[in-house]
Amino acid sequence: MSALFGSFLLLLAAGMPIAFLLGLCCLIYIVFFSTFPLVVLAQRMVAGMNTFTFLAVPLFVLAGNLMNATGITDRLVAFVNGFVGHIRGGLAIANVQASMLFAGVSGTAVGDTASVGGVLIPAMQKQGYRGDYAAAVTAASSIIGPIIPPSLPMIIVATLLNLSVGRMFIAGIIPGILLGVGLMLAAYLIAVRDSHPHQARVPWGPRLRNSVDAIWAILMPLIILGGIVGGIFTPTEAAAVACVYGILIGVVVMRTLKISALPRLVLDSLIMSVPIMVLVGTSTVFSWILVAERVPQAVAAFLFGITENPIVIILIINLFLLFVGVFMETIAAMLILFPVLFTIVPEIGVDPIQFAVMMVLNLMIGLTTPPVGVCLFVAGSIARVSIFQVVGEIWPFYVVLLAVLLIVAFVPPVTLFLPGLFYD
Repeated sequence: MSALFGSFLLLLAAGMPIAFLLGLCCLIYIVFFSTFPLVVLAQRMVAGMNTFTFLAVPLFVLAGNLMNATGITDRLVAFVNGFVGHIRGGLAIANVQASMLFAGVSGTAVGDTASVGGVLIPAMQKQGYRGDYAAAVTAASSIIGPIIPPSLPMIIVATLLNLSVGRMFIAGIIPGILLGVGLMLAAYLIAVRDSHPHQARVPWGPRLRNSVDAIWAILMPLIILGGIVGGIFTPTEAAAVACVYGILIGVVVMRTLKISALPRLVLDSLIMSVPIMVLVGTSTVFSWILVAERVPQAVAAFLFGITENPIVIILIINLFLLFVGVFMETIAAMLILFPVLFTIVPEIGVDPIQFAVMMVLNLMIGLTTPPVGVCLFVAGSIARVSIFQVVGEIWPFYVVLLAVLLIVAFVPPVTLFLPGLFYD
């Protein structure tokens, strides 16, 4: 195992893309340090990717791209800004609200950052906000995207751990709302402290028109969740329905999406999805090797050797994942670590859904931490400021993110009340 982890750390330090890194580590291990035939590498990779539920990943990516191409982001921003723009710091609050609504369309934090940030960061700068603060608000609120359903990370994790995707989707609703409310409160307190600008109150006429324009985006997650929870379709079928819905809204209802643009959107979605699926394949082999070498049992023994207190163990796991999220790509960390850490769940008496949502939220925070926080880079590039400037402004929002993480970790009803209401 030292050869496997040694090659992993060496290639990671060399900057090799994580999907190829995992595949090469597995190849080195199988060829030189095991008795497994080489064909196992290909077999396990194909088996890892050949799951019907994983087909939802490219389909949800396409659905998000379709809705974004219709100009729905502008409509969502206009909708929320009409109701909160007159409050001091209203555009920052609107930024958080737009992320909460866009979460039901994109399912990814980076997509949220690029879409909402592309509209609101320039608008905030034009109104007098500093670019680093505008980028910080956008990056912090973007992690709501993978928590409020639909969520690509939750699809991957639920499939990986053999959990119900529907239960995980619903379990993320209350934590997502808590994140949004907490970030809006922080944005308002900062606005009062720093005398941030506010806009004139929008009349009710434009508010109602903006509400009608935004209703199509709001309906999308309701259709997806309603169909999954109601047993009408599977998560993969829900993703396909979302794609059809996005095409109908863009081409027929809003008429802002041309049919000639569909091939480009499909190609872009495939380009975005292929690295994820390759990562799924290579990490499946990596995880299989860890299980074969009894690494999960060793990790469990190590943790219980430190303490048998479930609260302390959960805190250790969270600190470990926060540390990993600083240095490792999020999806890769999920695919490698979650199967290992999940073996501890029966021993500490935590519900699997609660534990899975906690781990997803934890690693999503890593998207906003340097040096590899992707959302920081995307938001900073839009605002044309350095990542260090963004980090200097984002720290108050870290307080909110960590507070919600602790609530999710230690208050079970936050994640289990809604799934129990719909499924039990």
